[in-house]
Amino acid sequence: MACRECGMAFFYKYNSGGRMDQIDNIRERLRENRNYHAVGGRYSIEQRRALLRRLLAELQANREKIMAALYIDLHKSEFEASVTEFIPLLEALRFMIRKLPRLAKTRRAAVSPMNFPARGRLVPEPYGVVLVCATWNYPLLLALEPVIGAVAAGNSVVLKLSDKSKATMNLIAELLERVSAFGQVVTVGDEFSFEEILKERFDYIFYTGSEYGGRKVLAAAAPHLTPVTLELGGKSPCIVCADADLAVAAKRIVWGKFTNAGQTCVAPDYLLVHRSVKSRLLDEMRKRVREFYGEKPLENPDYAHIVNRTHYDRLCKLLGDRPAERDPDRLCIAPAIVDEVTPDDPLMAGEIFGPILPVLEFSENEEALDLVRKLPKPLALYCFGGDREMRRRVTEETSSGAVSFNDVVMHFVNPAMPFGGVGNSGMGRYHGKYSFETFTHYKPVMVQSGRIDWPVRYPPFREWQKKLARLLSR
Repeated sequence: MACRECGMAFFYKYNSGGRMDQIDNIRERLRENRNYHAVGGRYSIEQRRALLRRLLAELQANREKIMAALYIDLHKSEFEASVTEFIPLLEALRFMIRKLPRLAKTRRAAVSPMNFPARGRLVPEPYGVVLVCATWNYPLLLALEPVIGAVAAGNSVVLKLSDKSKATMNLIAELLERVSAFGQVVTVGDEFSFEEILKERFDYIFYTGSEYGGRKVLAAAAPHLTPVTLELGGKSPCIVCADADLAVAAKRIVWGKFTNAGQTCVAPDYLLVHRSVKSRLLDEMRKRVREFYGEKPLENPDYAHIVNRTHYDRLCKLLGDRPAERDPDRLCIAPAIVDEVTPDDPLMAGEIFGPILPVLEFSENEEALDLVRKLPKPLALYCFGGDREMRRRVTEETSSGAVSFNDVVMHFVNPAMPFGGVGNSGMGRYHGKYSFETFTHYKPVMVQSGRIDWPVRYPPFREWQKKLARLLSR
């Protein structure tokens, strides 16, 4: 325990001590954090930036350990782990350290003529104690990027780590423990189940995971009217029009789909290809699979594995007897491009979240748009080719968390644009300045003059007041 005035906080390594002692310690820290915020406690801007700088330094100093942990959990190659997790996380930290003083400033707010001569401002304040529920598929980035925003906004944070990626979970807990003198975070592992931690009261909940888990979060938040951000997933479609550059489309789709063995929330989940170019596109895609991963992808050290037996068995069941190389001992499934899929196929029933890409064809653009609209709103929608009218229709006549033309996945790493879902794919947003805004309540403050007191609002209402009301109503 340390003094709040010094900006110090509480970190608990999730696997130390007995389970009941851990739970009691965490609950005590939650009570102290709640009490701190309840009496108007605030972490200064410099205290927040100090934590972020310390975290940045710890990540850089432990890069090799992080790479090793990600390889243990998901068989991620060093390059893939660097590009998809480590580098984006460093960029998020640098952005927030650099921009935080400006983001945390009180903003002037205009006042209406009815409030003259008042002055208005928006004062950013933290929600208080925030729960961040991390997921396993990008266990470093998706755990710590929301924490960056929550800490920057001045909140105390409870980080619930995923036990499906144990090596990375261990390491994150250790790293956060070492920066404890500069922050306000409690790490929680498997001493609390997901359901148990949701029974605690929080001022904000940020959840990344499945739609099923998102429903649990909403149910737990409802009794206390706790605001939430849900970063879910869904079946993100990829439309390839007749005029697409097939070589570019094939290369980018194969990369986006099979990176991390398809265990990416914004990976293309199914392919909608114009009939006239389907055979050429699939030939090009299979060529790219061989180019990227070789003739034996399961032997490729740069190809990721499935996270655990449960997910491996689920994916094998979806594949059925379709040809796809599999290794049950190493939990590995080779990239599978499945042609001649119909909308009622089991592969189209839900998010696949694995290295299986169903292919459907269309003859008219309207067919593709109709199918997209019939399915729940996805986290992302991709379209290759298409004229200006098709791009307009994709943008305006469909609903999704984001739209990308002529590329896949890469919008996720653009800090200038918010990231989040809509409908079944989630609610809320983060990344860049939007991470700060997500964890901030902008409190309106209006200061009115005590000397000037216009009589127009006070009864009894005279004829001149009524005339003025009618005049302003025009």
